Amino acid sequence: MISADNFVQKVKKYYSFLVDEFDFKLSDEKIRGNVFYEIHYKDPSRIVSISYENIEEYMLVIVYLLENGLLPDYDDKRKTLHISALTRVILPRLEKAEISQNRDFFSHFAVNNDIERRLLKLASELRLCLKHFGLIVLE
Repeated sequence: MISADNFVQKVKKYYSFLVDEFDFKLSDEKIRGNVFYEIHYKDPSRIVSISYENIEEYMLVIVYLLENGLLPDYDDKRKTLHISALTRVILPRLEKAEISQNRDFFSHFAVNNDIERRLLKLASELRLCLKHFGLIVLE
């Protein structure tokens, strides 16, 4: 279990590369008690959603490709891209050196528990995927 404040703090820290490198803007924070937390980052064509469901301990990172500025239907697999699908396409195509450099980029973050470790792992994967997002769009 993670508190809403801690979740928001860790997401803003671990995913700061979205703002710094990719020009996303923090666009939305949804906190539903101590049950569900979600943070959105947005650029002109995409929304990155980072969410966590406390009861089921379910974490999800999704890149939505916007349609006329709006979220697509969740079931549209061409425009609702889960991090697991992105990494299946991108990671096998990367050089070990780039993966190692990305690992180094995140190495200064301290994690205190499994939830923070998963948040950081997904941030690392997302950064690599966004650097090579053209490979996804072409698929």
